[in-house]
Amino acid sequence: METRTDAEPAGTAGGTGVEPPVTGARQAGPAAGEVAAAGPERRPPVSLSPSRASDFMQCPLLYRFRVIDRLPEKPSQAATRGTLVHAVLERLFDAPAAERTAPRARELLPGEWERLLAERPELAGLFAGEEGEGTPGERLERWLGEAGRLVERWFTLEDPTRLEPAERELFVEAELESGLRLRGIIDRVDVAPTGEVRIVDYKTGKAPRPQYAEGALFQMTFYALVVWRLKGVLPRRLQLVYLGSGEVRTYDPVMADLERVERRLLALWEAIQEATRTGDWRPRPSKLCGWCDHQAVCPEFGGTPPPYPLRVRLPGAREAEQGRMSPY
Repeated sequence: METRTDAEPAGTAGGTGVEPPVTGARQAGPAAGEVAAAGPERRPPVSLSPSRASDFMQCPLLYRFRVIDRLPEKPSQAATRGTLVHAVLERLFDAPAAERTAPRARELLPGEWERLLAERPELAGLFAGEEGEGTPGERLERWLGEAGRLVERWFTLEDPTRLEPAERELFVEAELESGLRLRGIIDRVDVAPTGEVRIVDYKTGKAPRPQYAEGALFQMTFYALVVWRLKGVLPRRLQLVYLGSGEVRTYDPVMADLERVERRLLALWEAIQEATRTGDWRPRPSKLCGWCDHQAVCPEFGGTPPPYPLRVRLPGAREAEQGRMSPY
C-alpha cells in the first residue's frame, strides 16, 4: 500500500517514494580501514521492503535520510487519508457478509479516524494550518467526505459480500538464500477453494499512465516473491484496486517474473550495502524532488546532510588514518 513504511524505519511518514503524494545498537570502535562518524549511532539496514527499495531506486540519498538518519517527515492529508481508507476497508470484513455495505463502511470512518488520532496525536495538526479554505473543522469535514467517496467507490469495483479474505494487513517476511531479508505488509490475500492465491492492494490515488505503472507492478511482484518463498505457492493473480480513478488492474505472474525481481533485488541490495559501507549516497534529482521533505539538507538544494551516523570503510588504511570521510 502507498501510505505506510512497510515495517522499515523511515521517519514519521512514508509512502513508496515512487509516486508523488497521493534501534540503534552501540557499535564497537572502528576496525582497520574504518572511520567512526560523529552523531547518533545507527544500525545498518538489515532488510528491504517495496517502499524502501523504491526509495533507493528513486534517490539513494532519500533512502539514507529515511532508513539510516531516520529524519522526520511531515504527515500529509493525502497519505493520512490513504491510511484511514485502508483501515476502514480492513475493518469492514469484521462484519458478516450481508452487512458489508457502503453505508456501514462510511459509518466506520469517524471511529477509525479517532483511533488513528489516538495512535498518532500529531495528526491533529493536519487541519490547523492554512491548507484549504474554511475553519479547521470544516477542512476536516471535507477531508472525511473525500475519504468516504473513496470508500464508496470501492463498492463499484468489488463486492465484499462475496469475498472472504484469507488474510488482511498481512505482515510477511522471508529470507533469501543470499541472506537478504524481504518484508512488507499485504493489504489482502484471497484464496480460492481450489487453492489459488490472489494478492490485492488498494491504492487511493489514480491509476498511473502506462509509462509509470512499473513501480506498482514491482511492489506486487515483490509480494508475490515473498509469498512464494514462504509458502512455495506462486500467486495466481496480482490485483491493484485504484480508488482514485475507479480502476482495477490485474497481472498474472509467472515464475520468470519472480526470478527476475529476485535478481533485481539482489543487485539493489548490493548497491545499498556498498553505499552503507562507503557513506557515498548520491542524490538523484528528478521531478519528484518537489515532493521531498528533505530539501533543506539536500546538496541539490544547497543543503548539507547531517553527519553520517555509521562507520565508513575507506579504500585504504592510509586514508583511514587521515580520517577522510565521505561527503554524504
